[in-house]
Amino acid sequence: MKKKKVICIGEALIDRIKNKSNQGFTDFLGGAPANVACALRKLKIDSSFIGSLGSDDHGKKFIKQFNELDVNLDFLQLDNDSSTRVVNVDRDQFGDRFFSGFEESSYSCFADEVLRKKLIEKEILNLEKSFLATKYLVTGTILLSSSISSETIFFLLEQAKKFEVKIVIDLNWREVFWNHSSFSSGISKAARVNLIKKFLNHANVLKLAKEEATLFFEDENPLIISKQLSRWPDVIITDGKNPVSWYVNGLQGITETPTSQKVVDTTGAGDAFLAGLISKLISSGYPTNKVEIEDCIKFACVCGLLTCLGEGAIEHQPSYEKVNKLLGSLIS
Repeated sequence: MKKKKVICIGEALIDRIKNKSNQGFTDFLGGAPANVACALRKLKIDSSFIGSLGSDDHGKKFIKQFNELDVNLDFLQLDNDSSTRVVNVDRDQFGDRFFSGFEESSYSCFADEVLRKKLIEKEILNLEKSFLATKYLVTGTILLSSSISSETIFFLLEQAKKFEVKIVIDLNWREVFWNHSSFSSGISKAARVNLIKKFLNHANVLKLAKEEATLFFEDENPLIISKQLSRWPDVIITDGKNPVSWYVNGLQGITETPTSQKVVDTTGAGDAFLAGLISKLISSGYPTNKVEIEDCIKFACVCGLLTCLGEGAIEHQPSYEKVNKLLGSLIS
């Protein structure tokens, strides 16, 4: 049986984005793994989301969105003793966005911090059945900032490896999550970096931003970064609208990114990029030469760009047809 499914594990949260006038805000569904799961469905790839949501209105909106896109939720957890996290996204003097913290909650923690291993263990036979058809498992590093969800992600990684599922990690360094968590707030930044670097040894594919490469590896060369990790993973380094550098299947290169004057909001662009890359790896197979790798990266870049043409991480994720249409216009 050819494996074609993708399981995305981690946080689903609300991006509460300040309006351009800085007067008021708009809520959007977000969270990197949730974004990737939705983007994959729009690209005709079967995806599942494993995470924990609060039993609140935000949680209900997520479930509605997942169901509309037919994202599998067999292992979704709903928690009555925590709330779906709301992230405040502010703008600096130049209009660029940054995470400024979280909306206060009456609970002691957020739902994404309590993804529980014991609930997944109860469904272990279903999980194993799911892994049999799964090609890639996608996750980030935010789950490591909580002791409960950290235990769960390590458990899921070990189970996935038994079924030869490839591990894709998007580093997605968000220090504000670590500063807020009661588990990790007392851990020094150096210790956090070391903990994450150790976690990255599970990766078959590692995606990271240029500034993350500098912080975690003191280098921006994807081959040198790959050699620092035990599995010698494929490494893809993004840098906003600047070229993507990569080391894939023993080959190294740099790919120019398409640009547009119509960019509205870059939230979720990296997640759409990753979904685009994975969708190509599944539909076209593992690239064996530079031309095939370039094709995968260019497809992923267009997915990211099209997502930026409107507000929110999920709303403007493109269909397979839209991506190919723009790719065609770029080539002609």
